[in-house]
Amino acid sequence: MEEKTVNPILKQVLELGPPLLFFVAYIYMRDQTYTIGGTEYGGFIVAAGLFVPVLLASIAALWKLTGQISRLQVVTAFMVVFFGGLTVWFNDETFFKMKTTIVYGLFATILGIGLLQGRSYLSWVLGDLMPMAEEGWMKLTSRLAAGFAALAVANEIVWRTMSTDAWVKIETFAFPIALMIYLWAQIMTLQKYMEPEGEKPGE
Repeated sequence: MEEKTVNPILKQVLELGPPLLFFVAYIYMRDQTYTIGGTEYGGFIVAAGLFVPVLLASIAALWKLTGQISRLQVVTAFMVVFFGGLTVWFNDETFFKMKTTIVYGLFATILGIGLLQGRSYLSWVLGDLMPMAEEGWMKLTSRLAAGFAALAVANEIVWRTMSTDAWVKIETFAFPIALMIYLWAQIMTLQKYMEPEGEKPGE
């Protein structure tokens, strides 16, 4: 199925909206306690529970608008549903905080396995969007694997040693911004491996 044209601003809103809404919901609910089904839940737990359907709705909307859904979105959605469900079921915010570690760690592991096999799984995911020589993909993949691993370790340090307020702010803003800057910097250093649009490695 070919990707449909969609307003880039709308696409950004749908992609960035769920984590920002989680942040706003947490700030509003953090000092409150809610009784649901006879069980008391803190504001963080309720915000985490609300984040799950909001994320799924945004992904469904992107799928409807673009005609495609990325593999990264599928993995992220599964992790959010799984750990969001555990967070609410056990009424324990630890699961939701660990989700970030596991997501980043999983990405690092998958990319690392590909590298051990002499392959770039990143090329498989993004190859159509960013034509680049195989050597460039291997370098970018190894650097991103290291970046994801570093973020996984950083998340463990943050949620285990800092307040929930600090974790929410770092999770919502610092980690995504750091990843975006790191990715941009790596792409800039690998410009010599970029290929003309429409040309694929080996052609």
